[in-house]
Amino acid sequence: MNDAQRQQIRKLRGVGYSYKKISQVLVISENTIKTFCRRNGLGGVVQQSATVKEDGHFCLCCGVPVMQMEGRKEKRFCSDRCRNKWWNSHLNQVNRKANYEYICPCCKKTFTAYGNKNRKYCSHECYIKDRFGGIRL
Repeated sequence: MNDAQRQQIRKLRGVGYSYKKISQVLVISENTIKTFCRRNGLGGVVQQSATVKEDGHFCLCCGVPVMQMEGRKEKRFCSDRCRNKWWNSHLNQVNRKANYEYICPCCKKTFTAYGNKNRKYCSHECYIKDRFGGIRL
């Protein structure tokens, strides 16, 4: 790394660039940049964060203005509490792709399991009955 690159790193770090972004701009290893920054007091959280936009983004749940960070994914909620509250009241909009349909080997009843590809029995009772002959341990 030469002096011109070192000056460029200081400048980009001061503007708010991340290690990764600087490494892409200067075509230097991210770890080299990280080490240089830490040794020269430029490490950790950048001094100036990315610019913040407040141009009409509101929480879907409570309507409070939501601050957007430039270069980041758009925030739709002001907090986790609002996000959970909104999604729990709008379950019809949840895109559930992990629904699996099975036939229970014990009772031969068809059942649906969400998020578990390896489910075998429809209930704990069927599991006990099939595996242990109905005797609970």
